[in-house]
Amino acid sequence: MYTTNASRGLPRHRSRHLSERYTRWALRCVIAVLVIALLWLVMAFHLNGQWMFALLFLVLGGSLAVVFTKRTLMSHRYIFPAVAGLGVFVIFPLLYTIGISFSNYSSSNLLSEERVRGQLLSQTYQAEGKAFDLTLYQEGELVRLYLQSDGENDHENKVQRFVSSPLNLANQETRQIGIQSVDATPAQDPLGMRAIIQARDSLQGLRLLTPEGTELRMAGLRQFAPMVNRYETRDDGSLYDRREDRVLIPDQTTGFFVADNGEQITPGWPVNVGFTHYAKIFTDPDIRGPFMQIFVWTFAFAALTVVFTLAVGFVLASLLQWDQLKGKAIYRTLLILPYAVPAFISILIFKGMFNQHFGEVNMILDTLFGIRPEWFTDPWLARSMLLIVNTWLGYPYMLLLCMGLIQAIPQDLYEASAVDGGGPLTNLFKITLPLIIKPLTPLLIAAFAFNFNNFVLIALLTGGNPDILGASTPAGTTDLLVSYTYRIAFQDAGQNFGLAAAIATLIFLLVAGMSLLNLRLSKVKV
Repeated sequence: MYTTNASRGLPRHRSRHLSERYTRWALRCVIAVLVIALLWLVMAFHLNGQWMFALLFLVLGGSLAVVFTKRTLMSHRYIFPAVAGLGVFVIFPLLYTIGISFSNYSSSNLLSEERVRGQLLSQTYQAEGKAFDLTLYQEGELVRLYLQSDGENDHENKVQRFVSSPLNLANQETRQIGIQSVDATPAQDPLGMRAIIQARDSLQGLRLLTPEGTELRMAGLRQFAPMVNRYETRDDGSLYDRREDRVLIPDQTTGFFVADNGEQITPGWPVNVGFTHYAKIFTDPDIRGPFMQIFVWTFAFAALTVVFTLAVGFVLASLLQWDQLKGKAIYRTLLILPYAVPAFISILIFKGMFNQHFGEVNMILDTLFGIRPEWFTDPWLARSMLLIVNTWLGYPYMLLLCMGLIQAIPQDLYEASAVDGGGPLTNLFKITLPLIIKPLTPLLIAAFAFNFNNFVLIALLTGGNPDILGASTPAGTTDLLVSYTYRIAFQDAGQNFGLAAAIATLIFLLVAGMSLLNLRLSKVKV
């Protein structure tokens, strides 16, 4: 006899079967919706010329469909979201950055060749001929355009007047309008300059065709004149410059249209330049010098920060384990407070304290020793200030690590040392430090890698200043490689994204190497 489901009167195993079936269909529907959405993104990116993003979402959608439809890949469904996130937010940006490093992508080479060509072909200039002064006249809810020449450019010294039909200037589309010749100025009062300014966007879209067939376009705020396209396309793909009477050849090695005299016409388009940026980093003296100086300082900054924070944290952790110290809980709370305060707040506070003219640090030094160090203008003082501030920000982390590791050391070792006559310093250097340094090593490497890319500290405290003299790119004596890359990409006048991407790729290789070393020291199989 079957045991039935009370609500439906069905056998229990059939009810379970139907529930599992509905669950599978619901999951398939959700997957289908996600795949359709990803395919829509693929089409959208493809139509906008972003083939790399289109390829990314195509791979993501295909992987989603395969993993969640094949039974043999069922175990991979749980890890798929993490892998997909890794691909979208880590691997793809990395590959995109590496790709940019092999191009001349910059503020001068942003657009595609088709868009550059279209932008040049849209340029116009005022041809030889009369310019006509513009006046607007209200006619009901519409407006008439009245044009009048001054006759100065006409050998007959004849004034010409034209008037348009009533127009709706709320329409800002590009359109061609015929105008008629008239003999007299309209009797009514014209509209003021404010009306012309308000209707400027619409007036710029008008193409006024005179009875003689001359096309007039807006040449100034109160003038229309014969305007012609400056460039025209030739059969071989080059552009002819009517105004300068020259031919522009598209150069696929530099990404610019180039004139006969070698002049490059901006804007340009991105092209592949191979290892040019990587070679420039090590061969161009104006880049190699600042780069190597910043490279050495980056390693020194990261290493000294780890050493100083470890020293302070280890000493304080050892003192907090001292049995005769009273109020340990209060001291622990006070000493880890810098770790609880947001870093950017502490950095800005220190920036004010180290102010060369009004800061508390210089006020104290001036009172005690009669000196006022130039913390932000002297390179070595600026670097020392960075190390002081970063030590303050980083020692609580080392303090917590050392406290945990010290508490795991068996007390028998200290008792045996006391029997042998060992003192606090002997225990510190013979027992405590040797036992915690091995498990602490991977964490020290991680701290080194973090400070290697400590962009926030540099950006908020010094901004990379003082600058390195003679550098062809924005470079400062306190810049780290990561802030140096940022300044090249976003603060340089040329915004050389290709060079910045090459430096970012080198940073990735260095950090990846340190991460592998960290894994080896942690005895994690890779």
